[in-house]
Formats: sequence, C-alpha cells, structure tokens
Amino acid sequence: MHIRNLLLAFLPVVVLTGAGAAFAQGGTDVTLVIRDHKFEPAEVRVPSGQEIRITVENADATPEEFESHDLNVEKIITGGGKATLTVGPLEPGTYEFVGEFHEDMAKGKLIAE
Repeated sequence: MHIRNLLLAFLPVVVLTGAGAAFAQGGTDVTLVIRDHKFEPAEVRVPSGQEIRITVENADATPEEFESHDLNVEKIITGGGKATLTVGPLEPGTYEFVGEFHEDMAKGKLIAE
C-alpha cells in the first residue's frame, strides 16, 4: 500500500447531505440518500473544475440503479447499501441523474458552478 493511500485511509470521513466538503485530492464530497424511491436532496450544487465523489446511500429495502448519461456512470445499490462514485472534473453545467428502477420518481441533478 502506498503511503498516500495509507494516510487517506485514516483521514476522518466527513459526510454532508447535499453539501460539499473538500476531500484529499482537492475534490468535493456529496452524499445522496434514496428514500421512498426519491433522491434526497434532488438538487446538489458543486464547484466546477473539481472531481466530485458521490456517495449514494439506499435507505429503501429494494435495490436501485443510480444512472446518469450526463456523468457517464451507472451503479446498482442494494437495499440498505451504499456506493461511492467519482466523476469529473466537471465543466459548469447541469448533470441529470435518475434511479433507473423507479425513473418516474427518482430524479435529480448535479449543478456545477
């Protein structure tokens, strides 16, 4: 294990729902919660030009697939599970995402400013 990875493993984890916190590589952390087949928060503002680490926590009992064609990511999150994805650096703009298994309800967007 590289010393950098070892140090990162012991950094305190800061989780902010809908807000950003700088992570070790100079990016931003975002946490989304899936509850009742909806994203909380449904809209998140992040700084442009940075990597974004998105943690998706599924508070529902059923699985959901986090999908974004704009961000070029998709990941199945088990019921009660969570997953972390890294995207970017992002240009200014709006990046939509959905919960593919409940696409009519689970919609959101990441706005890079």
